[in-house]
Amino acid sequence: MRILISNDDGIEAEGINQLRLFLQEDHELFVVAPDRERSASGHKITMDRPLRVKERTYPGSRTQGWAVDGTPADCVKLGLEALVPGPPDLVIAGINFGPNLGTDVLYSGTVSAALEGLINGVPAIAISLASYEYYDFSEAGKLIRELVTKLGKEITQNSLLNINIPPCRPRGIKVTKLGNRRYINIFDKRIDPRGKVYFWMGGEPFDKDEEDPDTDVWAVREGYASITPLHFDLTAHVNIGNLKTMIKKLEG
Repeated sequence: MRILISNDDGIEAEGINQLRLFLQEDHELFVVAPDRERSASGHKITMDRPLRVKERTYPGSRTQGWAVDGTPADCVKLGLEALVPGPPDLVIAGINFGPNLGTDVLYSGTVSAALEGLINGVPAIAISLASYEYYDFSEAGKLIRELVTKLGKEITQNSLLNINIPPCRPRGIKVTKLGNRRYINIFDKRIDPRGKVYFWMGGEPFDKDEEDPDTDVWAVREGYASITPLHFDLTAHVNIGNLKTMIKKLEG
């Protein structure tokens, strides 16, 4: 398969290079990734300045790469429209260092990179190692290699697959829905050396439905690899009928 790889941790990150190593023997790879970390950049695209691109080589490999001084969404958009010679069969974003669970996907540059592929009609996968302390990407690499090799073009074009791997050998795979995750104690108020107040954003995750076994949060916490199908259609379809009725009342 012809695969476009990107991420939000930057082209030098260990996760994206491990992903490349796991796939390069069997597939034609093109790496288009940010030149530095762009975590939590969401689906931002750059329109107020030109994008600069620098070619990246991988000794001993036929993989082509480019570092872009833009966002993850920029990278995939640019890769699809200007850099990759011909349309890819698949876009993969990752392997991200840290989880992309629940409503975190709305902020994630990794998921946005994959989503940009889906917007352009290319099947896409976002994959993350759900830990900030565990540096072994091997289980994530093995899973993505098996998934691509065995499913290939059967991966649906109607949704992207958001995969989270626990910091251990997974007990199995769970197909999940997004959990309801928000953060508490988000801002740390501090005083700078000149006596002025500033805020440092952080926070601790609070999962409202952490005991729901159908969610990605529960699956990863219990040691399973989680696969959640996502789409860019944010329409609340279940509310359309009621809203039409209310608008008719308003107009009448």
